[in-house]
Amino acid sequence: MAVGFSNTDIHGILSVSGSYNLPTIDTSSTGQLGEIGMSNGVPHFYSDSGWKSISGSNAPQGPQYPFILEYVVVAGGGGGGPGGGDGGGGAGGYRSSVVGESSGGGGSAESTISVSSATTFNITVGAGGAANANGVASSIAASGLTTIESIGGGKGGDWGPWNVGRAGTAGGSGGGGSSGWSSNPGAGAGTSNQGYNGAVGSTWSSFGDGDYNAGGGGGAGAVGGTASAHRSGNGGIGVQSSITGTATYYAGGGGGGIYAEQSPGYTGRGGSGGGGIGAGGGPGISSGESGIGTAGEDNTGGGGGAGYAGGSGVVVIRYEASQQVATGGDSVTISGAYIIHKFTQSGTLVFS
Repeated sequence: MAVGFSNTDIHGILSVSGSYNLPTIDTSSTGQLGEIGMSNGVPHFYSDSGWKSISGSNAPQGPQYPFILEYVVVAGGGGGGPGGGDGGGGAGGYRSSVVGESSGGGGSAESTISVSSATTFNITVGAGGAANANGVASSIAASGLTTIESIGGGKGGDWGPWNVGRAGTAGGSGGGGSSGWSSNPGAGAGTSNQGYNGAVGSTWSSFGDGDYNAGGGGGAGAVGGTASAHRSGNGGIGVQSSITGTATYYAGGGGGGIYAEQSPGYTGRGGSGGGGIGAGGGPGISSGESGIGTAGEDNTGGGGGAGYAGGSGVVVIRYEASQQVATGGDSVTISGAYIIHKFTQSGTLVFS
């Protein structure tokens, strides 16, 4: 059994068996010559020149709270409409608190998170939407914290009955509208401080080319591109962040699809930040276009090109520390003064 002594004066000889708990001392106060004690896990003694740490002592210390967390939260991108002539998927919502950077939709950086004691954060990473489906939200949640959530990207518009085109769906960034026979289908709206709108689709006779040209999905950094003659709209560009130590684009919109009755016909490109290429079909597809689109890139929140799924989201959290003080994430890296936890799937970040 350990015996603890506090504020103890010892005269003569002390024989200790087992363990002796040194009293906690305040190194800013005056002590007695020769007095010993513990301060922040390190033993000290009082000398003629005040309190001195005992040479060679390296007692382990716990996390030195508080820590300030910066984050990027990207939701899953929306899927494009189901095929050629349909709209590109909107990018997943993008939120950032990194100092000097911005959130999606032209919003400024959000408030950081202050961690003052042991805390567990629940991290959700949203999946990309299948073709013709919205993306899934990503979030950071903890007791006492207002949940930080990014909205999944809106799906691209698809053809309805009697060749009536449909608008893209609202989301973190909005999906692009499909083409239509006699009306311009509307675009999906983006979410404030997360992403931009998609672009409207065109009518069959808009450009006199006989093509069905769709709008591009919105990105975190720009609206989706509109269609032009023989060409569907590109996806909106994403937003660049250096939270990992490397400048990377996230949340680009998906390109619109085309059904080309006359040559040449070009599908929409994906926006920087993982946006996919729109699908193409019809006899007028250019020899330089395969007509095969692509999905949004995983772990970027990119919108899917028409006919394809959106990319999954990602959550990245960093804090300044000399060593790792939290656990969690699919990877933990160090860049400069920061410890960086990256989540490509749902999990927990634990400060103990």
